[in-house]
Amino acid sequence: MGGVPAVGGGLGVVGLLVVLLINVLVGGGGSGIDIPALGPVDAGGPAETIPANDDAAQFAAFVMNDVQSSWAAVFEDAGETYERSTLVLYTGATSTGCGQGSSGMGPFYCPTDRKVYIDLDFYEELATRFGAPGDFAQAYVIAHEVGHHVQNLLGISERVSSREDGIKLELQADCFAGVWGHAAQQEGILEPGDVDEGLGAAAAVGDDRLQRQATGSVNPDTFTHGTSAQRTKWFRAGFDAGDANSCDTFA
Repeated sequence: MGGVPAVGGGLGVVGLLVVLLINVLVGGGGSGIDIPALGPVDAGGPAETIPANDDAAQFAAFVMNDVQSSWAAVFEDAGETYERSTLVLYTGATSTGCGQGSSGMGPFYCPTDRKVYIDLDFYEELATRFGAPGDFAQAYVIAHEVGHHVQNLLGISERVSSREDGIKLELQADCFAGVWGHAAQQEGILEPGDVDEGLGAAAAVGDDRLQRQATGSVNPDTFTHGTSAQRTKWFRAGFDAGDANSCDTFA
């Protein structure tokens, strides 16, 4: 998760990160999604425009809105105003503020236009190719990308200056996804097995597992997102604590 345009930038001062996490937390989402047969669509329209028979779009809209509501409340508690992200569902390819996006990149966040981009066909690939089925696995993907929006709002993304920092940025987004998962549990919207689906999705997209599937070998020097063990560890850390202050992967 994350995609090529998703997270550019640099990070240098861990202390600044800690202070920012204490004062301001996450957000993301759109207010509705209008899905045509083909092509990109911003999730900025009213919820009534979502096709009633498009279950995947309906679910994506629900998750984005719930993630956004949860983190907007946290911003408010911290005396801050949350700036909304927008969800864009597309098929094939779409133009973004970070350049051309395509389904081959997987879900990603563009910090330039502050939008989350998801090709709904990816969810089928997540279930079949990566072995991570389930609605909460899909929710994890959205919450992870919203985590990048949070990092963008906090100025964390733009301070990343190395591949190692980039991995820590991705693991922090996993932890932020877990923080939302904790809030969703408190809301009573999780079902038995949902947390396992989220952990399964995090493990499925670990660099070591993906490389082993693709080439039969693992090269840590080319990791970009972290191992399966690291990704599940940080998702679980955020979920158990329900607090973004538990997500200082840079320390």
